[in-house]
Amino acid sequence: MKGRMFVLFLLLVGFAVAQRETDNIIKRVRVRIAFENGGCGDSTEVTLIGHSGPLTERATNDQCEAEFYNVPEGTYHVHVSSQSTPSADLGTIAMTSSASAEFEVQAKRPPQQDHFGVPASAFVSASDLGVPSRARKEFDRANELIAKQELAQAIQRLNKAISIYPSYAVAYNNLAVLYARLGESTREREALQKAISLNDHFALAYVNLGRMNIAAGDFPAAETALVKAFALDPSDPMALILLSWAEFNQRHFDETIATSRRAHALEKPHAFVHRVAARAFEQLQQGANAIAELEAFLQEEPTGPRADAARKELKTVKTIVQQLTANPGLTERAP
Repeated sequence: MKGRMFVLFLLLVGFAVAQRETDNIIKRVRVRIAFENGGCGDSTEVTLIGHSGPLTERATNDQCEAEFYNVPEGTYHVHVSSQSTPSADLGTIAMTSSASAEFEVQAKRPPQQDHFGVPASAFVSASDLGVPSRARKEFDRANELIAKQELAQAIQRLNKAISIYPSYAVAYNNLAVLYARLGESTREREALQKAISLNDHFALAYVNLGRMNIAAGDFPAAETALVKAFALDPSDPMALILLSWAEFNQRHFDETIATSRRAHALEKPHAFVHRVAARAFEQLQQGANAIAELEAFLQEEPTGPRADAARKELKTVKTIVQQLTANPGLTERAP
């Protein structure tokens, strides 16, 4: 596709980490993202995700720091996203009122890929190829405003682009993501449905619809959207990664395991799916298989906070399996 195109792609990849229930609140937490190749830039956003879902999202300052307020004690996954990189899970941090309220999370910015790793076939339709130059200019101007965190003005520009070219499916998708950032779920859904109605082969819009349904706790609807997304673009593992999480939350553990394996078999494997599969095996009381998945995860991701958490989980599962071996009358339980 000629001309510049920027597709915002926000994903919620939650994982049930060990977060204990507590009434203790940390008034202020500062998280600094330390990229190996320099500062943040590109409007980097940091999200903390706990056991019950995302806590909140904050934009970083010029020191690549994000501040969070009134944070319950617990363990949180740190997700980071920006305009030049897809969403990434940087591992976990444990927050307690007795420890430091400042954290530094190491991150390696992956090489930028065309259209954020999403093949062009996922979001280019015949109608998009005919976008008038005036509409495209408004679209590009919206991207510039997004970079400055001027979201309301960016929405105005996208709406103007749509008024010039009503079949602008990609503009509707970006509108949906902006509405998601602003917490306007009704408008987010309407924009995504409009994008799909204009281009029913728009895989990215289906992925975003699945992400939105996961955030809303509607896992059956998420599954439907993500199955469609994968059918449209079988090369993208993200639809399968999210699908495995939606299946897990519906207690479809056999399906979770099968989907996780399909995701990992693609050209862009994600170690994370081994963790999802391990949890499913734990729920099925198949300790040996859970151990195999956790060991596979550690082979692919041997260092970092996520590896540390996996080692703890692996130790717990092994202990349970050993107890069962020594006492066959016991009932296996998930950690």
